[in-house]
Amino acid sequence: MKWMMGLALAFGGTPAMSEEPARAVFAGGCFWCVEADFDKLDGVLETTSGFAGGTTEAPSYAEVVGGGTGHREVVEIVYDPEVVSFDTLAEHLFRTTDPLDGGGQFCDRGFAYTTAIYAQTPEQFQVATEIKARVEGLLEAEVETEIVEGGTFWPAEAYHQDYYLENPLRYNFYRLSCGRDRQVDRVWADVPLS
Repeated sequence: MKWMMGLALAFGGTPAMSEEPARAVFAGGCFWCVEADFDKLDGVLETTSGFAGGTTEAPSYAEVVGGGTGHREVVEIVYDPEVVSFDTLAEHLFRTTDPLDGGGQFCDRGFAYTTAIYAQTPEQFQVATEIKARVEGLLEAEVETEIVEGGTFWPAEAYHQDYYLENPLRYNFYRLSCGRDRQVDRVWADVPLS
C-alpha cells in the first residue's frame, strides 16, 4: 500500500480522499508484526513503529524494552476513514493478538509488549471500549488489552521501520519461532467473526 502512495506522489497526484486521513495507535506486542499485519489492510496509508504511553521523551528501543519508561511498543496507523473504519482496525488488533495475555505477547514478555489501544479521540475511546466488551463476550474471558487516552507517539529507530519488508528472512524466522500465529489461531479458532 505504501508504494502506491509513493507512485501517486511521484507522478504528481495524490490519492483521492474527501476526508482527512485519521490516526490510530495500537500496541500488540512486537511492533514489526503489528506493522506487517496492518499494512495488509485496504485503507491503511502508512504504518510507523514506535512507542507510546510512558514518560520518557524520545525513548530508544533499548530503553523501552529495558523497562522503566512506561512505554509500550506501538504502531501508529494513518488510514483513510472512507475505506476502513476505526472499528475494523480495532477488531483487527484483537484478532491478530492474544488479548487474554496480560504479561506480554507470545515470546515477548513484559509491559513493553502488552496490548493496548491509545484512543486518539473520545469516539475512538468509546468504540474501543465497546469492542473490548464484545471480545470479552466472544472469548468468555477477561480481556487484558488496555484502552487508554492518546498521548505522545515517538517513532522507533529507522532500522525498525518496515522491518518485515527490509529483513524478510529474519522477520519470518522471528515470527515463526515466537509462536505468534499458532497462539492467535488457538485463541480465535472457534470464535465466529463478528
